[in-house]
Amino acid sequence: MDYLDGVIVLLVVLGLVGIGIYAIMVSRNLIKIIIGMQVMVKGVLLAFVLAGRVSGNMGLGQSLALTVIVVDTIVAVVALALAVRVRRRFGTLDPRALTTLRR
Repeated sequence: MDYLDGVIVLLVVLGLVGIGIYAIMVSRNLIKIIIGMQVMVKGVLLAFVLAGRVSGNMGLGQSLALTVIVVDTIVAVVALALAVRVRRRFGTLDPRALTTLRR
């Protein structure tokens, strides 16, 4: 792999993780927070593949990425289902409004 290719992929990884963290921190909507987590995970997937390629063990990086894709899909589906239930029950997706609810 060319050195410049690795640097470009690393910058993309940092960009995706940064965008994901920013979306999680500034969003006031559960759906947007879930999307921010998805963007961040995609950056981590690229990091796994890059690490596998740099170390010469591309298969390991790809298998880790595939495992993360499966787990991430399950987490996203459960999180979206919970967000739908929260919206139906409380009428809002604002996490700040949900923290003031009584038990």
